[in-house]
Amino acid sequence: MAKIKVAIIGVGNCASSLVQGIHKYVELPEGVAVPGVMHSKIGDYRIEDIDVVAAFDIDENKVGKDISEAIFTTPNNTLKFADVPNMGVKVERGMTHDGIGKYVSHLVKKSPHSTADISGILKEREVDVVINYLPVGSEMATKWYVEQVLEARCALVNCIPVFIARESYWQNRFAEKGVPIIGDDIKSQVGATILHRILTRLFEDRGATIDNTYQLNFGGNTDFLNMLERERLISKKISKTGSVTSQMDEEIEPDHIHVGPSDHVPWLQDRKWCYIRMEGEIFGGAPINLECKLEVWDSPNSAGVVVDAIRCAKLAMDRGIAGAVLGPSAYFMKSPPTQYTDDVARNMVETFVNGKG
Repeated sequence: MAKIKVAIIGVGNCASSLVQGIHKYVELPEGVAVPGVMHSKIGDYRIEDIDVVAAFDIDENKVGKDISEAIFTTPNNTLKFADVPNMGVKVERGMTHDGIGKYVSHLVKKSPHSTADISGILKEREVDVVINYLPVGSEMATKWYVEQVLEARCALVNCIPVFIARESYWQNRFAEKGVPIIGDDIKSQVGATILHRILTRLFEDRGATIDNTYQLNFGGNTDFLNMLERERLISKKISKTGSVTSQMDEEIEPDHIHVGPSDHVPWLQDRKWCYIRMEGEIFGGAPINLECKLEVWDSPNSAGVVVDAIRCAKLAMDRGIAGAVLGPSAYFMKSPPTQYTDDVARNMVETFVNGKG
C-alpha cells in the first residue's frame, strides 16, 4: 500500500507528538492491543504509512530546520517518547496573519523569510492530507491556508476550533473540489471533552438531572498561554461547550455551565490538568455531586486520534468521497457537522472503515 503523504501547518507540540508517533509505532502486530494506539490498521493503512513530506511554520527558530529538529525546538515542551532521524523535510515559511497572540509574541519571533508558495509545494509533493495545527484563534490564517489546500486539492484534518468542516459554505467548497475534510477541533484520546461528554451522557441515560457543571483546564504549553487572550478563546469555548451540551437531553442555561481553559502554569509544560464538577438530582430530588480530576500530556493525547483521522481522510480520498466526512468527524472532533453520542459515532467510524458507510 502506498504511503499517505502529509503536510503539517504549525510545527508545535502536537506536530512533535504526531511525528514521534509515526517513528515509534512501526510494524505493529495485527490483532494485538498496543497501549496508546486505537487502530493499528485502518483499511490497509498502518501508522508507519503516514509520511510527512511538508511542514509550515513562522517561527524563526523552526523555519529552515529539518522537521526532526524543529519539533524539539523551544517553545515546544512536550514529552519526548521517540527518537526521530533526519527526515529530509525542511520547515517552510508559512503565512502569519493572526497566528501569533500577544501573550506568545515574546516567545515566537517571525522568520524574516518570505511566505513560501504553499499550494505549489502541496502540489509538487503530491500531498494527500493536510493537518491544521495552528494556534487557537487563528481565524484568518486558517481560512487563508484552507484556500491553499483547496487549490492543491488535498484532504484536510482541521484540528483547531476555527469552524470549517461544520459550515455549509466550506463543506460545499470541498465537495466542489472533490476532496474530503474531517473537523473541527480535535478530541483527545482520553481528554477533558470526551470525559465530560461521557459523564453527561451517563447522567442523562440514568435519569439524573444536570443542574450545574463546569470543566476547568490549565497547563503549561503555549496553547494555554495563547488562550489567556480571551478574544482568541471565543471559538474554543463555543466548541468545548457545544460538545458537552450536545449530549444533554434538556437545554441548560448558559449561567449553569462553564467549560474552558482557566490559566497557564509554566512548570506543567505540556501537561494538562482538568477538573470537572457536576451537580444534579436523582430519585426523590436527592442531590448528586460528582468531581473528578484528569492529568494528561496534552499533545500525545491528541496525536493518538490524529493518526486515525489522517488514515480515514485518505480512505475517503481513495473512495472518491468529498466534503465533510460525517462519521470520523463526529468521533474525532468536538465540533463536527453533526453531533452524535460517542458510541454511535464510534460505530459510524467502524462502519466507514469497513467500507459500508
